[in-house]
Amino acid sequence: MELRKERIVAYWIAIVLLVVGVVCYAAFPQKKPAEPIRIMFENTGGNVLFDHKGHASESGYGIECKSCHHDLEEKGAKAQACGTCHEADSEVKRPDAFHKQCKGCHEEDGTAPVKCSGCHVL
Repeated sequence: MELRKERIVAYWIAIVLLVVGVVCYAAFPQKKPAEPIRIMFENTGGNVLFDHKGHASESGYGIECKSCHHDLEEKGAKAQACGTCHEADSEVKRPDAFHKQCKGCHEEDGTAPVKCSGCHVL
């Protein structure tokens, strides 16, 4: 086969494979997990990458959902993001709620970080 014809065939194969890849990617999207795996808390003191799965799963720390999501005390309630209630103009602001909840639990545990740089790393 001539070099020009080989290139044309190769381009068509590449185009067909690209189209098949795009169609398959669109047809079978990845399902979102029921619970988040990790959550990035962005703030001015340094972002905190929270390992939600590690804290909540039985293979991790096994912390109950309602230990942090106090809104689950009502029957049938779904867990809300912290910023839903703890806004800048609320009685308990988000940073204060996190520091009380997270740091308090870390102090009880004794092995988790309690200094700022232990969590605010990013």
